[in-house]
Amino acid sequence: MTGAPVLRLESVRKTFGGTPVLRDVGLEVAPHTVTVLIGASGSGKSTLLRCANLLEEIDDGAIFLDGEEITHPGVDPDTVRRRIGVVFQAYNLFPHMTVLDNITLAPRRVHRVARAEAEARAHELLARLGLDGKAREYPDRLSGGQQQRVAIARALAGRPRLLLLDEITAALDPELVGEVLGVVRDLKDEGMTMLIATHEMGFARDVADQVCFLDGGIVLEHGTPERVFGAPEQERTRRFLSRIVEAGRL
Repeated sequence: MTGAPVLRLESVRKTFGGTPVLRDVGLEVAPHTVTVLIGASGSGKSTLLRCANLLEEIDDGAIFLDGEEITHPGVDPDTVRRRIGVVFQAYNLFPHMTVLDNITLAPRRVHRVARAEAEARAHELLARLGLDGKAREYPDRLSGGQQQRVAIARALAGRPRLLLLDEITAALDPELVGEVLGVVRDLKDEGMTMLIATHEMGFARDVADQVCFLDGGIVLEHGTPERVFGAPEQERTRRFLSRIVEAGRL
């Protein structure tokens, strides 16, 4: 990976109720690369993403976006979030709004983009994501896979510097997983910088430039997919992956 990192975490710590969730986490995401977080449930993947978007306040350490410390007390979190797109496992679409209104709300209200420009961008994204003709539909008239693609379009509408994806296939029926993961592969090909938490190990192996295995809030192992999946150095990583293989998920 080359170039100054888009995102950098330095010795980040986070606790909930006295229980450590992230312990001295260090991580770098280079421009136009995909970093995938893997690990058991409760290992800290989602908390790491929420801290990166300032949805959770860290207890110690620092987080940098394009070299700027975004966890400094003087930084406005809303300004930072305008540069980061986020897609959660729950679609979080507004049910009373059309697809078009869901996608254009933030550009118009937060980024102050004119309605015509915001709608043109939304139609462009919908076409790219295979949702042409769905702009006037309401979320409950769409399949789960379609709703998640709308959520991705919404995250991309503000032209983010970084895209965070948190278990975006977890709520989907198995037959819908492929269509959403295909969108992420297309975004990788287009050079989008992404940090992804996922349980889809085959997808992680295929799409990642860097894989980070989290265990108990620690980045226990990281490297290329070939190294982490093919020749893990840590016994805990080997045990985790062996169970994934036994379950037929890798």
